Amino acid sequence: MKTLPQTGGFTLMAVACLTIMVGCVIVPGLPSISRHLGVEDAAGWLVTLPALGVVLFGPLAGRIIDRAGLTRSLHIGLFLYGLFGAGGAFLHGHWAVFTDRLLLGMPTALVMSSGTALISSFYHGEARMRMIARQGMSIELGGVIFLFLAGLLATAGWRWPFTLYLLAWVLLAMVLAFIPGDPHTAPEETAASARAKTGALRLTYTAALFSMICFFTAIILLPLHFNALGVSEAQTGYFLSFVSLIAVFAAWLMPELVRRLSGRVTLALAFTLYAVGHLLFAFAPSMPFFVPGGIVMGCAFGFSVPLVNHLMVQLSSPAQRGRNLARLSMALFLGQFLAGFMGYLPGNSTAVFTAAALIAATMAALTFAYKPFQ
Repeated sequence: MKTLPQTGGFTLMAVACLTIMVGCVIVPGLPSISRHLGVEDAAGWLVTLPALGVVLFGPLAGRIIDRAGLTRSLHIGLFLYGLFGAGGAFLHGHWAVFTDRLLLGMPTALVMSSGTALISSFYHGEARMRMIARQGMSIELGGVIFLFLAGLLATAGWRWPFTLYLLAWVLLAMVLAFIPGDPHTAPEETAASARAKTGALRLTYTAALFSMICFFTAIILLPLHFNALGVSEAQTGYFLSFVSLIAVFAAWLMPELVRRLSGRVTLALAFTLYAVGHLLFAFAPSMPFFVPGGIVMGCAFGFSVPLVNHLMVQLSSPAQRGRNLARLSMALFLGQFLAGFMGYLPGNSTAVFTAAALIAATMAALTFAYKPFQ
């Protein structure tokens, strides 16, 4: 079996950052970027369309992985990521710009799925779970770092944040240099074993979907809620960065929690924390009372998202792993996309936070009650 050098492991962690970077790099300069691209009347779609693209092109990404293999699929994904990402700076008008942002979802799905599958192929047992936890930490740290860099670049000019997408080509060179190719895989599991895991796979997809709905409902709603309370934009940014840093720490703790409690109980705990966090946000009277909510919300995200990646790898045969991880990417990004519609629920932000808490509590009960899911 091929082994992965430390530089290869670092490269796969860096690749993971691209998944959260896909939408966030244009957020700090969104008003000026949307105006120059000619889509000022629909600026929000610049951020959300890549997530929809992952959902639409996820099945295609799975087929590419099956046919081209993990490493070649990662090569293709990184090249197209840089092309569609940076190329968007030279387009204008709704059709051209939105088509480019939608197509950006396809290499994002390829990068996310093949990167995780490579981790699962090169690492095994507890080493694999530690690496997937580090992958979750990398994703969250990437959000903090790239939002900061994008803000600096946006002050230099509206096109400059798009240069961050070219990091994918730097990482492509690193993958070519440090990833030795697809490792040999173990024999495929039996059909009976695969059928026995079908229910657990479906619950994992469902947990991924609703974890992202719960998390991004808070991320989308909190700035509006804070604005109504008179909280400044800078304070809002600090708070969201604080939540991300808590998620990094929680992802680091996740493997130990799984060893002590099992994956099922840890996932149920994550949804319980989502419910508590949303209830705290719903009824907090002032900014200091939001801090406990931010802590439990970050813990919920850090426990759940790396864990569903680990569970999907654990539940999938080597031959099915790339396809199943592509479907997991679809579930994660669909949850992010659907969270935007939570704001259309009747009532004020308190009512929406309460609805999200009920969703999280239902998922906590469902996950805890499903005994075959370990």
